[in-house]
Amino acid sequence: MADASPPRALDGVRVLDLTRVLAGPWATQILGDLGAEVIKIEKPGAGDDTRAWGPPFLPGVAGDHGDAAYYLAANRNKRSVTIDFTKPEGADIVRRLAARCQIAAENFKVGALKKYGLDYASLARVNPALVYCSITGFGQDGPYAPRAGYDFLIQGMGGLMSITGQPDGAAGAEPMKVGVAVADLFTGMYATASILAALRHAERTGEGQHIDISLLDSQIAMLANQAMNYFVGGQSPGRLGNAHPNIAPYQVFATADGFLILAIGNEAQFKAFAATAGCATLPEDPRFRSNALRVTNRAALTDALTPVLAAHTTGDWIARLEAAGVPCGPINTIADVFADPHVQARAVEQQMTRGNGATMRLVSSPIRMSRTPPDPRLAPPALGADTDAVLRDVISASDSDLAAWRAAGAI
Repeated sequence: MADASPPRALDGVRVLDLTRVLAGPWATQILGDLGAEVIKIEKPGAGDDTRAWGPPFLPGVAGDHGDAAYYLAANRNKRSVTIDFTKPEGADIVRRLAARCQIAAENFKVGALKKYGLDYASLARVNPALVYCSITGFGQDGPYAPRAGYDFLIQGMGGLMSITGQPDGAAGAEPMKVGVAVADLFTGMYATASILAALRHAERTGEGQHIDISLLDSQIAMLANQAMNYFVGGQSPGRLGNAHPNIAPYQVFATADGFLILAIGNEAQFKAFAATAGCATLPEDPRFRSNALRVTNRAALTDALTPVLAAHTTGDWIARLEAAGVPCGPINTIADVFADPHVQARAVEQQMTRGNGATMRLVSSPIRMSRTPPDPRLAPPALGADTDAVLRDVISASDSDLAAWRAAGAI
């Protein structure tokens, strides 16, 4: 009987993953979800830093704690191989693996891998078609290139914190970071897109290339309309709390029992909102007749709407406004998110099990493809769980090879 499982988009693609923490592992996890074989190289006895970034931790099989939740978030669909490439034997193993991979990804400081012969120039000599992606804080050149990059710093340096948080003069006013490491995640997404584009080129021409992706560049790119507001308007945008810099009303309002997000994007929606909320004359107010006027007179508009929205519960408002076609919604806790019936219908949560029987709840890939959907085949691996199997399969290591490398401390 033919195999009924759908094909994977990246079947036959092998990735040498020298990344750790978040931006790099996020990129390689996406490649793994799409079907690539991802070989995660980790330091023997320690592994990816995020394995210890807890609590919370996955319960251990011996009553102790296992890997941190942070690690589990970014390492699905990978095989863990422990290699100490600071030793000559270990570096040689990695080069042999690179010769049999189509993609390599790393996020070490600029130049750090050159002394081990694992930089792009060195690996391109053994595999000219290799797509090699370097992810750093500040890029491969420029005055900040030698610096280590961390998401929190990049959110500040890249302008995001200057437009996030309550405005000056409001309670709790200060620059604020986003609640997840978005600079890392943005960078991982840009890295994934770049890798796939370079892979397409390599498959056509046999020519690999070096990809230079930085957290700072990625964060600045993701300023999007706020960067353009500066370019066109000539002034740096400031913090507006939950309000939108270009649309009003598009913010959070207090209700009788909580909060409501009101996200009105055009005139028809504003009129529908006003009629539903019992303030049908509001769109005729000279201060509020267009979006541009509402943005200019945002404070007055907020003052007018605050008592109106506080008069009913969040659930009541959502029912009434959704019936009128007005975009709105609640502010869910994380628990609320996974209890939501729509989220459950979309199978956004999945459960996976390691070979040792340890089970874990994970967020599914958000990618939906009709022919080659993501395949959640491998739970985030325990440290070194696949070392022998991968080295046997990929570079034909023998029992004596494995024994010798262990004796040398290379694996």
